Amino acid sequence: MALLSALLLLPALAYAALMTLCLYGWRRLEHWEIPPDYVPETRVTVLVPARNEAAHIADCLHSLLACRYPPELLEIIVLDDHSDDDTAALAAQAAAGCAVSMRVLRLAEQPGPPVSGKKNALALGVSCAQGELIATTDADCLVPPDWLLLAASLYETRRPGVLVGPVTAHRERTIFQRFQALDWTGMAGITGAGIALGGHRIGNGANLFYPKSVFEAVGGYADNAHRASGDDVFLVQKIARQHPVVFLKNPAAAVRTEVCPDVRAFVQQRLRWGTKNTALPEAGAKAALAVVFLCCIAIVLTPLLFFSLPALFPVWCAQLVLKALADYVLLREMCLFFDRRDLFRAFWPAFFLHTAYIAGVGMASLLVKKYTWKGRRLQ
Repeated sequence: MALLSALLLLPALAYAALMTLCLYGWRRLEHWEIPPDYVPETRVTVLVPARNEAAHIADCLHSLLACRYPPELLEIIVLDDHSDDDTAALAAQAAAGCAVSMRVLRLAEQPGPPVSGKKNALALGVSCAQGELIATTDADCLVPPDWLLLAASLYETRRPGVLVGPVTAHRERTIFQRFQALDWTGMAGITGAGIALGGHRIGNGANLFYPKSVFEAVGGYADNAHRASGDDVFLVQKIARQHPVVFLKNPAAAVRTEVCPDVRAFVQQRLRWGTKNTALPEAGAKAALAVVFLCCIAIVLTPLLFFSLPALFPVWCAQLVLKALADYVLLREMCLFFDRRDLFRAFWPAFFLHTAYIAGVGMASLLVKKYTWKGRRLQ
Protein backbone atom coordinates (compact mmCIF):
# COMPACT_ATOMS: atom_id res chain seq x y z
CA MET A 1 0.00 0.00 0.00
CA ALA A 2 2.80 2.40 0.87
CA LEU A 3 4.49 1.79 -2.47
CA LEU A 4 1.24 2.29 -4.39
CA SER A 5 0.50 5.49 -2.48
CA ALA A 6 3.96 6.83 -3.28
CA LEU A 7 3.61 5.96 -6.96
CA LEU A 8 0.24 7.73 -7.14
CA LEU A 9 1.54 10.78 -5.29
CA LEU A 10 4.78 11.14 -7.23
CA PRO A 11 3.25 12.73 -10.38
CA ALA A 12 1.53 15.41 -8.29
CA LEU A 13 4.79 16.19 -6.50
CA ALA A 14 6.57 16.43 -9.85
CA TYR A 15 3.79 18.68 -11.16
CA ALA A 16 4.08 21.02 -8.17
CA ALA A 17 7.84 21.17 -8.66
CA LEU A 18 7.38 21.91 -12.38
CA MET A 19 4.92 24.76 -11.75
CA THR A 20 7.23 26.19 -9.07
CA LEU A 21 10.08 26.08 -11.57
CA CYS A 22 7.88 27.79 -14.17
CA LEU A 23 7.07 30.58 -11.72
CA TYR A 24 10.78 31.02 -11.03
CA GLY A 25 11.55 31.11 -14.75
CA TRP A 26 8.77 33.60 -15.44
CA ARG A 27 10.08 35.96 -12.78
CA ARG A 28 13.58 35.71 -14.24
CA LEU A 29 12.41 37.10 -17.57
CA GLU A 30 13.30 40.70 -18.36
CA HIS A 31 10.26 42.98 -18.59
CA TRP A 32 10.79 44.73 -21.92
CA GLU A 33 9.82 48.35 -22.54
CA ILE A 34 10.22 50.44 -25.69
CA PRO A 35 13.44 52.44 -25.20
CA PRO A 36 13.04 56.22 -24.87
CA ASP A 37 13.27 58.08 -28.18
CA TYR A 38 13.27 54.76 -30.06
CA VAL A 39 13.07 55.13 -33.85
CA PRO A 40 12.37 51.87 -35.72
CA GLU A 41 14.78 50.84 -38.47
CA THR A 42 13.55 47.34 -39.31
CA ARG A 43 11.18 46.60 -42.16
CA VAL A 44 8.57 44.13 -40.91
CA THR A 45 6.34 41.82 -42.93
CA VAL A 46 3.28 40.56 -41.06
CA LEU A 47 1.93 37.24 -42.36
CA VAL A 48 -1.72 36.44 -41.70
CA PRO A 49 -2.65 32.90 -42.80
CA ALA A 50 -6.43 32.59 -43.12
CA ARG A 51 -8.98 29.95 -43.98
CA ASN A 52 -12.71 30.69 -43.71
CA GLU A 53 -12.17 33.68 -41.42
CA ALA A 54 -14.72 36.07 -42.90
CA ALA A 55 -16.09 36.73 -39.41
CA HIS A 56 -12.71 37.89 -38.07
CA ILE A 57 -10.36 38.99 -40.87
CA ALA A 58 -11.53 42.62 -41.05
CA ASP A 59 -11.07 43.17 -37.29
CA CYS A 60 -7.67 41.51 -37.40
CA LEU A 61 -6.45 43.72 -40.25
CA HIS A 62 -7.86 46.86 -38.64
CA SER A 63 -5.90 46.09 -35.49
CA LEU A 64 -2.74 45.65 -37.58
CA LEU A 65 -3.32 48.93 -39.37
CA ALA A 66 -3.81 50.63 -35.99
CA CYS A 67 -0.30 49.59 -34.88
CA ARG A 68 1.96 52.51 -34.10
CA TYR A 69 4.68 51.63 -36.59
CA PRO A 70 6.04 53.63 -39.56
CA PRO A 71 3.89 52.70 -42.59
CA GLU A 72 6.90 52.74 -44.89
CA LEU A 73 8.50 49.98 -42.78
CA LEU A 74 5.42 47.76 -42.65
CA GLU A 75 4.09 45.16 -45.07
CA ILE A 76 1.03 42.97 -44.48
CA ILE A 77 0.39 39.80 -46.47
CA VAL A 78 -2.87 37.88 -46.06
CA LEU A 79 -2.47 34.26 -47.14
CA ASP A 80 -5.81 32.79 -48.12
CA ASP A 81 -5.80 29.00 -47.84
CA HIS A 82 -8.64 27.97 -50.18
CA SER A 83 -11.36 29.73 -48.18
CA ASP A 84 -14.96 28.85 -48.98
CA ASP A 85 -16.26 32.19 -47.73
CA ASP A 86 -15.50 35.90 -48.33
CA THR A 87 -12.18 35.95 -46.44
CA ALA A 88 -10.09 36.96 -49.48
CA ALA A 89 -12.60 39.56 -50.68
CA LEU A 90 -12.83 41.19 -47.25
CA ALA A 91 -9.05 41.26 -46.95
CA ALA A 92 -8.74 42.86 -50.39
CA GLN A 93 -11.33 45.42 -49.38
CA ALA A 94 -9.34 46.32 -46.26
CA ALA A 95 -6.18 46.63 -48.36
CA ALA A 96 -7.71 49.06 -50.82
CA GLY A 97 -6.51 52.59 -50.23
CA CYS A 98 -4.66 51.97 -46.95
CA ALA A 99 -1.35 53.69 -46.25
CA VAL A 100 0.42 50.41 -45.58
CA SER A 101 1.57 47.95 -48.23
CA MET A 102 -1.01 45.17 -47.98
CA ARG A 103 -1.75 42.37 -50.41
CA VAL A 104 -3.68 39.12 -50.54
CA LEU A 105 -2.10 35.93 -51.85
CA ARG A 106 -4.33 32.96 -52.57
CA LEU A 107 -2.81 29.50 -52.54
CA ALA A 108 -5.32 28.40 -55.17
CA GLU A 109 -3.81 30.86 -57.65
CA GLN A 110 -0.20 29.80 -57.27
CA PRO A 111 1.50 28.01 -60.18
CA GLY A 112 2.41 24.32 -59.95
CA PRO A 113 0.67 21.46 -58.11
CA PRO A 114 -2.17 22.52 -55.77
CA VAL A 115 -1.03 23.13 -52.20
CA SER A 116 -2.90 23.86 -49.00
CA GLY A 117 -2.36 24.09 -45.29
CA LYS A 118 -0.99 26.70 -42.91
CA LYS A 119 2.66 25.75 -43.36
CA ASN A 120 2.43 26.08 -47.13
CA ALA A 121 0.69 29.42 -46.73
CA LEU A 122 3.37 30.73 -44.39
CA ALA A 123 6.20 29.41 -46.58
CA LEU A 124 4.67 31.24 -49.53
CA GLY A 125 4.39 34.40 -47.46
CA VAL A 126 8.01 34.27 -46.36
CA SER A 127 9.18 33.75 -49.94
CA CYS A 128 7.27 36.86 -51.06
CA ALA A 129 8.07 39.01 -48.03
CA GLN A 130 10.09 42.18 -48.51
CA GLY A 131 10.71 42.71 -44.81
CA GLU A 132 13.79 41.73 -42.85
CA LEU A 133 11.70 40.61 -39.86
CA ILE A 134 8.76 38.24 -40.31
CA ALA A 135 5.85 38.56 -37.89
CA THR A 136 3.04 36.03 -37.82
CA THR A 137 -0.42 36.21 -36.31
CA ASP A 138 -3.71 34.44 -36.90
CA ALA A 139 -6.70 35.83 -38.75
CA ASP A 140 -8.96 35.45 -35.71
CA CYS A 141 -6.64 37.50 -33.47
CA LEU A 142 -6.31 41.16 -32.51
CA VAL A 143 -2.90 42.74 -32.00
CA PRO A 144 -2.26 45.64 -29.57
CA PRO A 145 -1.17 49.10 -30.82
CA ASP A 146 2.45 48.79 -29.58
CA TRP A 147 2.89 45.19 -30.73
CA LEU A 148 5.34 45.94 -33.54
CA LEU A 149 7.22 48.68 -31.69
CA LEU A 150 7.85 46.38 -28.73
CA ALA A 151 8.93 43.48 -30.94
CA ALA A 152 11.10 45.52 -33.31
CA SER A 153 12.88 47.37 -30.48
CA LEU A 154 13.67 44.08 -28.73
CA TYR A 155 14.78 42.53 -32.01
CA GLU A 156 17.09 45.42 -32.85
CA THR A 157 18.59 45.30 -29.34
CA ARG A 158 19.07 41.55 -28.89
CA ARG A 159 19.02 40.16 -32.48
CA PRO A 160 17.45 36.80 -31.56
CA GLY A 161 16.80 34.00 -34.01
CA VAL A 162 13.18 33.92 -32.94
CA LEU A 163 11.11 36.19 -30.71
CA VAL A 164 8.09 34.70 -28.95
CA GLY A 165 5.22 36.86 -27.71
CA PRO A 166 2.35 36.08 -25.31
CA VAL A 167 -1.13 35.10 -26.48
CA THR A 168 -4.16 35.60 -24.25
CA ALA A 169 -7.91 35.21 -24.65
CA HIS A 170 -10.74 37.72 -24.64
CA ARG A 171 -14.51 38.00 -25.10
CA GLU A 172 -15.34 35.06 -22.83
CA ARG A 173 -18.99 34.64 -21.93
CA THR A 174 -19.43 31.24 -20.24
CA ILE A 175 -17.66 29.36 -17.45
CA PHE A 176 -16.28 26.97 -20.04
CA GLN A 177 -14.81 29.86 -22.04
CA ARG A 178 -13.36 31.43 -18.87
CA PHE A 179 -11.66 28.12 -18.15
CA GLN A 180 -10.07 28.27 -21.61
CA ALA A 181 -9.02 31.88 -21.07
CA LEU A 182 -7.40 30.95 -17.77
CA ASP A 183 -5.63 28.09 -19.53
CA TRP A 184 -4.32 30.47 -22.22
CA THR A 185 -3.03 32.78 -19.48
CA GLY A 186 -1.20 29.93 -17.78
CA MET A 187 0.28 28.75 -21.07
CA ALA A 188 1.76 32.22 -21.64
CA GLY A 189 3.61 31.92 -18.33
CA ILE A 190 4.82 28.39 -19.03
CA THR A 191 6.00 29.44 -22.51
CA GLY A 192 7.98 32.37 -21.14
CA ALA A 193 9.42 30.30 -18.30
CA GLY A 194 10.55 27.54 -20.65
CA ILE A 195 12.42 30.06 -22.78
CA ALA A 196 13.97 31.75 -19.74
CA LEU A 197 15.24 28.45 -18.34
CA GLY A 198 16.07 26.87 -21.71
CA GLY A 199 14.32 23.64 -20.78
CA HIS A 200 11.48 23.78 -23.28
CA ARG A 201 11.34 26.43 -25.98
CA ILE A 202 7.93 26.70 -27.56
CA GLY A 203 5.85 29.47 -29.11
CA ASN A 204 2.50 30.33 -30.61
CA GLY A 205 2.18 31.33 -34.26
CA ALA A 206 -0.31 34.00 -33.27
CA ASN A 207 2.58 36.04 -31.85
CA LEU A 208 5.89 35.06 -33.40
CA PHE A 209 8.80 36.95 -35.00
CA TYR A 210 11.88 35.71 -36.83
CA PRO A 211 14.26 37.11 -39.47
CA LYS A 212 13.49 35.95 -42.99
CA SER A 213 17.13 34.97 -43.41
CA VAL A 214 16.97 32.66 -40.39
CA PHE A 215 13.80 30.94 -41.64
CA GLU A 216 15.47 30.28 -44.97
CA ALA A 217 18.77 29.18 -43.40
CA VAL A 218 17.13 26.47 -41.24
CA GLY A 219 15.01 25.23 -44.13
CA GLY A 220 11.64 26.44 -42.92
CA TYR A 221 9.20 23.55 -42.52
CA ALA A 222 11.10 21.16 -44.78
CA ASP A 223 11.45 18.37 -42.20
CA ASN A 224 7.95 18.58 -40.71
CA ALA A 225 5.80 19.66 -43.65
CA HIS A 226 3.90 16.36 -43.50
CA ARG A 227 2.42 17.37 -40.13
CA ALA A 228 -0.58 19.68 -40.44
CA SER A 229 0.04 21.22 -37.03
CA GLY A 230 3.20 22.57 -35.42
CA ASP A 231 4.03 25.49 -37.71
CA ASP A 232 5.11 27.38 -34.59
CA VAL A 233 6.59 24.90 -32.11
CA PHE A 234 8.67 22.90 -34.59
CA LEU A 235 10.06 26.09 -36.13
CA VAL A 236 10.95 27.62 -32.75
CA GLN A 237 12.79 24.49 -31.63
CA LYS A 238 14.58 24.16 -34.97
CA ILE A 239 15.81 27.76 -34.83
CA ALA A 240 16.73 27.36 -31.15
CA ARG A 241 19.41 24.82 -32.06
CA GLN A 242 21.41 27.56 -33.79
CA HIS A 243 20.14 30.92 -32.51
CA PRO A 244 18.93 32.47 -29.25
CA VAL A 245 15.21 32.54 -28.44
CA VAL A 246 13.77 35.55 -26.62
CA PHE A 247 10.38 35.97 -24.96
CA LEU A 248 8.68 39.38 -25.22
CA LYS A 249 7.48 39.93 -21.66
CA ASN A 250 5.08 42.86 -21.63
CA PRO A 251 1.28 42.73 -21.31
CA ALA A 252 1.09 45.41 -24.01
CA ALA A 253 2.56 42.86 -26.45
CA ALA A 254 -0.12 40.22 -25.84
CA VAL A 255 -2.10 39.16 -28.91
CA ARG A 256 -5.72 38.34 -28.08
CA THR A 257 -7.72 35.46 -29.47
CA GLU A 258 -11.24 34.19 -28.98
CA VAL A 259 -11.58 30.82 -27.27
CA CYS A 260 -13.54 27.90 -28.70
CA PRO A 261 -17.32 28.38 -28.52
CA ASP A 262 -18.16 24.84 -27.41
CA VAL A 263 -16.74 21.54 -26.18
CA ARG A 264 -16.57 19.92 -29.63
CA ALA A 265 -14.48 22.74 -31.12
CA PHE A 266 -12.27 22.76 -28.01
CA VAL A 267 -11.58 19.02 -28.23
CA GLN A 268 -10.70 19.29 -31.93
CA GLN A 269 -8.35 22.21 -31.19
CA ARG A 270 -6.55 20.35 -28.41
CA LEU A 271 -6.35 17.15 -30.42
CA ARG A 272 -4.68 19.20 -33.15
CA TRP A 273 -2.15 20.43 -30.61
CA GLY A 274 -1.72 17.02 -29.04
CA THR A 275 -0.85 15.19 -32.25
CA LYS A 276 2.43 17.09 -32.51
CA ASN A 277 3.57 16.59 -28.90
CA THR A 278 5.18 13.18 -29.40
CA ALA A 279 7.22 14.59 -32.30
CA LEU A 280 8.65 17.57 -30.41
CA PRO A 281 12.44 17.69 -30.87
CA GLU A 282 13.29 18.98 -27.38
CA ALA A 283 13.38 16.45 -24.55
CA GLY A 284 12.56 19.17 -22.02
CA ALA A 285 9.27 19.98 -23.72
CA LYS A 286 8.33 16.30 -23.86
CA ALA A 287 9.23 15.82 -20.20
CA ALA A 288 7.13 18.80 -19.09
CA LEU A 289 4.12 17.57 -21.05
CA ALA A 290 4.56 14.08 -19.60
CA VAL A 291 4.59 15.42 -16.03
CA VAL A 292 1.37 17.38 -16.59
CA PHE A 293 -0.35 14.41 -18.22
CA LEU A 294 0.73 11.90 -15.57
CA CYS A 295 -0.39 14.18 -12.75
CA CYS A 296 -3.86 14.62 -14.24
CA ILE A 297 -4.31 10.99 -15.21
CA ALA A 298 -3.32 9.93 -11.69
CA ILE A 299 -5.92 12.27 -10.17
CA VAL A 300 -8.60 10.88 -12.49
CA LEU A 301 -7.72 7.21 -11.97
CA THR A 302 -7.09 7.16 -8.20
CA PRO A 303 -10.82 7.39 -7.25
CA LEU A 304 -11.45 4.23 -9.28
CA LEU A 305 -9.42 2.34 -6.67
CA PHE A 306 -11.49 3.54 -3.72
CA PHE A 307 -13.89 0.59 -3.79
CA SER A 308 -11.15 -1.95 -3.20
CA LEU A 309 -8.64 0.31 -1.45
CA PRO A 310 -10.48 3.01 0.56
CA ALA A 311 -7.22 3.92 2.28
CA LEU A 312 -6.21 5.72 -0.94
CA PHE A 313 -8.68 8.55 -0.30
CA PRO A 314 -6.08 10.67 1.59
CA VAL A 315 -3.69 10.13 -1.32
CA TRP A 316 -6.29 11.50 -3.74
CA CYS A 317 -6.84 14.51 -1.47
CA ALA A 318 -3.10 15.13 -1.41
CA GLN A 319 -2.97 14.95 -5.21
CA LEU A 320 -5.72 17.55 -5.48
CA VAL A 321 -4.13 19.85 -2.91
CA LEU A 322 -0.71 19.74 -4.57
CA LYS A 323 -2.06 20.47 -8.03
CA ALA A 324 -4.47 23.15 -6.79
CA LEU A 325 -1.75 25.00 -4.87
CA ALA A 326 0.65 24.84 -7.82
CA ASP A 327 -2.03 26.07 -10.24
CA TYR A 328 -3.20 28.78 -7.88
CA VAL A 329 0.21 30.35 -7.38
CA LEU A 330 1.15 30.36 -11.08
CA LEU A 331 -2.25 31.45 -12.41
CA ARG A 332 -2.57 34.22 -9.83
CA GLU A 333 0.78 35.61 -10.95
CA MET A 334 -0.26 35.49 -14.61
CA CYS A 335 -3.72 37.00 -14.06
CA LEU A 336 -2.16 39.90 -12.18
CA PHE A 337 0.45 40.40 -14.91
CA PHE A 338 -2.13 40.54 -17.71
CA ASP A 339 -4.63 42.47 -15.55
CA ARG A 340 -7.19 39.66 -15.81
CA ARG A 341 -8.15 39.31 -12.15
CA ASP A 342 -11.71 38.62 -13.33
CA LEU A 343 -10.61 35.25 -14.70
CA PHE A 344 -9.47 34.10 -11.30
CA ARG A 345 -13.08 33.89 -10.15
CA ALA A 346 -13.36 30.81 -12.38
CA PHE A 347 -10.38 29.09 -10.74
CA TRP A 348 -12.17 26.14 -9.13
CA PRO A 349 -14.31 25.06 -12.08
CA ALA A 350 -11.29 25.65 -14.32
CA PHE A 351 -9.13 23.50 -12.02
CA PHE A 352 -11.39 20.46 -12.38
CA LEU A 353 -12.00 21.05 -16.10
CA HIS A 354 -8.26 21.34 -16.72
CA THR A 355 -7.54 18.11 -14.87
CA ALA A 356 -10.23 16.20 -16.77
CA TYR A 357 -9.32 17.63 -20.17
CA ILE A 358 -5.58 16.97 -19.85
CA ALA A 359 -6.28 13.36 -18.87
CA GLY A 360 -8.97 12.79 -21.51
CA VAL A 361 -7.58 14.68 -24.48
CA GLY A 362 -4.04 13.64 -23.60
CA MET A 363 -5.02 10.00 -23.78
CA ALA A 364 -7.06 10.58 -26.95
CA SER A 365 -4.15 12.30 -28.70
CA LEU A 366 -2.05 9.18 -28.17
CA LEU A 367 -4.68 7.06 -29.89
CA VAL A 368 -6.41 9.42 -32.34
CA LYS A 369 -4.15 10.72 -35.10
CA LYS A 370 -6.82 12.43 -37.21
CA TYR A 371 -8.94 15.46 -36.39
CA THR A 372 -11.19 17.98 -38.12
CA TRP A 373 -10.05 21.59 -38.43
CA LYS A 374 -11.37 24.38 -40.64
CA GLY A 375 -13.51 21.88 -42.53
CA ARG A 376 -10.57 19.57 -43.28
CA ARG A 377 -9.77 16.09 -42.03
CA LEU A 378 -6.13 16.26 -40.95
CA GLN A 379 -3.49 14.27 -39.12
